[in-house]
Amino acid sequence: MKDITTREDIELMVDTFYDEVRKDELLGPIFNSVIKDGWSKHLKTMSDFWQTVLFHQIAYKGSPFPHHRELPVDAQHFERWILHFNNSINKNFEGKIAEDAKWRASKMAEMFMYKLSSNSF
Repeated sequence: MKDITTREDIELMVDTFYDEVRKDELLGPIFNSVIKDGWSKHLKTMSDFWQTVLFHQIAYKGSPFPHHRELPVDAQHFERWILHFNNSINKNFEGKIAEDAKWRASKMAEMFMYKLSSNSF
């Protein structure tokens, strides 16, 4: 296996992750009801986001948290999210950037949970 080094790698990571999220009995109904038929746009946005985060190439502008503020999610949803995220990376990649992506995702989940639980938004 190789590390995450290209935009195509990021797209594979994002597509693999959201394929699992969409099928998940806990997360799927939430994401599918919000995104509806906008999955291709969402996947592009998420690939732009991760390209910005992992490669420091500005492809995404904005803040991801406001889009999640109104979702009916709690700790169990974030735990499942992290499980699928890490599995999608472990299935396809290994290396420094892959490990960084998992670390950054876990920190984002912690920050989102904190903001949602404390109404810090």
